[in-house]
Amino acid sequence: MTSDNLLAVARDWQEEARECLLKENYTRAALLYEQAIEAEPNVKSYYWQLGLMLLLQGQEVEAQTTWLLGMAEGEPEEIELWTQELVELLEAEAERQRLQRKDYAVAWAVRQHIREISPANLYNLLHLMALSILLETYSGEEPDSLGVIKLLKSNKPLSINHELLMQLWKSVLDYAPLHPSTLELTEACLAHVQEPLIFIDTLIHFVYIISYLARQFPLAVKFTELGLRLDPKHPELLRTLSSFYQDIGESAKGIEMARLGYSVMENIADKVYACHLIVRGMMTAGGYADEAYSTFQTLKSLLAELIEQSPTDLDSSATVRLFSSIFFYPYFQDKPQENIQIRRQIAEICQLNVANYAKEQMEKCRQRLSSAAKTDVPKKRLKIGYLSYCLRRHSVGWLARWLFEYHDPDRFEIYAYLLGSDSKLTQDPLEEWYTSKVFKTRKLGLHGPEVAELICEDEIDILVELDSLTLNTSCEIMMLKPAPIQVSWLGWDSPGISNIDYFIADPYVLPESAEDYYVEKIWRLPQSYIAVDGFELDAPRVRRDQLNIPNDAVAYVSFQRGYKYNAHTVRLQMQIIKAVPNSYFLVKGLGDEELLKKFFTEIAESEGVNADRLRFLPIVATETVHRANLGIADVVLDTYPYNGATTTLETLWMGIPLVTRVGQQFSSRNSYTMMMNVGITEGIAWTDEEYVEWGIRFGKDPGLRQQISWRLRQSRHTSPLWNGKQFAQEMEKAYEQMWQIYIDQSNH
Repeated sequence: MTSDNLLAVARDWQEEARECLLKENYTRAALLYEQAIEAEPNVKSYYWQLGLMLLLQGQEVEAQTTWLLGMAEGEPEEIELWTQELVELLEAEAERQRLQRKDYAVAWAVRQHIREISPANLYNLLHLMALSILLETYSGEEPDSLGVIKLLKSNKPLSINHELLMQLWKSVLDYAPLHPSTLELTEACLAHVQEPLIFIDTLIHFVYIISYLARQFPLAVKFTELGLRLDPKHPELLRTLSSFYQDIGESAKGIEMARLGYSVMENIADKVYACHLIVRGMMTAGGYADEAYSTFQTLKSLLAELIEQSPTDLDSSATVRLFSSIFFYPYFQDKPQENIQIRRQIAEICQLNVANYAKEQMEKCRQRLSSAAKTDVPKKRLKIGYLSYCLRRHSVGWLARWLFEYHDPDRFEIYAYLLGSDSKLTQDPLEEWYTSKVFKTRKLGLHGPEVAELICEDEIDILVELDSLTLNTSCEIMMLKPAPIQVSWLGWDSPGISNIDYFIADPYVLPESAEDYYVEKIWRLPQSYIAVDGFELDAPRVRRDQLNIPNDAVAYVSFQRGYKYNAHTVRLQMQIIKAVPNSYFLVKGLGDEELLKKFFTEIAESEGVNADRLRFLPIVATETVHRANLGIADVVLDTYPYNGATTTLETLWMGIPLVTRVGQQFSSRNSYTMMMNVGITEGIAWTDEEYVEWGIRFGKDPGLRQQISWRLRQSRHTSPLWNGKQFAQEMEKAYEQMWQIYIDQSNH
């Protein structure tokens, strides 16, 4: 047979073998390669191909034996070359299985053999990890067990496919965000990042997910710190890390990051938010009274400059951040007209920017409202949508339960829009309870325009937001006007947004003059803007003997966030302690424990109160224990100008006398409205002098304390504050009246 004939025969059987491979006739292909080896035993590629055919039939031992046979008696240089040839063959087959056949299991098996042949082949190891994610077998141990992290951190020169590495890293972030190895892998990738800005953008998106969706703030801090290694002055990383440090109680670091962020910000909107973060850090820690007030004055000046410039080129992130920048006004000053005015002015700037970057979603909402206005057919059931980040283990979540419990399903179709919720990352029993109580639940991220579109699609009649300025995404959504009627309730004071139609109040929580300066129309329920059927309690975890407090002593208590403590009110509280013999002051607050101790101790001593009359209690793990621990109190001393809200309800439910200082703004009248609704006026103070007088009187008159406690316990049977069903009916009546007003206006 001529050489040409031999070549033709070789081409024929090799094409047949290739066709057998593609048709998965591995047995026939193997036979062909066996015959080829018999005819040409020195052609090594036949051994590699035969081994592959055996491997694809599941004959792994036979495949390995064949490959070893092919490499027998080779010189080291030859074996290295043959190994490379074998790896390339297996690599091509693994990719064929992955891309063409989508058979990830076979691709994974082939790559496992590549790993045995070439254990330090990083390209192959990265593909193995990616395949385990596609197969949903990824456990999180792979970066270590495969040696990927060790290779990435080694000082040896590596041949790295950077695109593959980044793709794998993103897949791991998505698939196993909370596994410890994901943080290790991210750190190992840093030295190999070729496009830092893209990497950081991905990282920022990821840390928002594990923080605001998974509530894993300490872990989010660690990831964000890694990002700063690539760019120590990256504005968004500095903003993010400042917030996270504050959220996990590392206030000093949070303030430091905020100050660094402020130093690198250039435009006025970014400077405003950076200054807000400095204030937030100080307020979160507590104990920075003078410095926080001084920084707040700087913030006010920056906001005035921002309002004068009124920028209209802000993106979504910069816009929603502006809402946060005015959050602390009512904590510093009881000046409702000034506070509302700044909210309105900032809201107007935000509205202009939302209209620019969310034109498409705004137009969809406008069209939906236009069609809804033409509908005058009576609805069997009104669609009520509740929008909140807080319908979970949060004060709003605990307080809103009774409205959801008693809603009439025959008249109302209830939707819950749960912002920052991801069932894959979190399991919150209270959130699941809310889900069980509504017609439809949407668990959503924090991208406002997308949420607004969904609300439009659901054709909600009345949208009720429960977050106000405590979550700026809610404000962004309300600005897009996805529902014909929009209402603000419960979570905070009104946000000052013109697209919100009503703010829910009652006869007491806002003075009559509020009608003159609120942007939203104030809708006053007949009795109280909130009601609960009660609170669950656990066993108390604090005892007087543990705190070295005599049984006959008078225990004054203040359990609040660091935000709410200020020097002026604490001085009044110390005057009360000083005037009541054998009295003690128990403090608990979310904040920097040492700073709070120093803050209270210095004020106490300046007022002539020995520091040994102060007791500082740690934060407890659950709300039920916190409420039970309130039972140690003889008298609760409220904060001002920002009163307690949930804590006031809990205090009254526990039957404990309360002293509150009433002001003019919503946040300084919460305790007032609640006390009026339980029929208790003793302890309501309209001046600083009355606050001190009531505190002293309660301390010196145990009979009065007993009388108030008895009346509070009796109020459980009569007060509208403890009648969730009646409250739900009043809210439902308000919704129906709002809807009728809307229909009447649409028809004229």
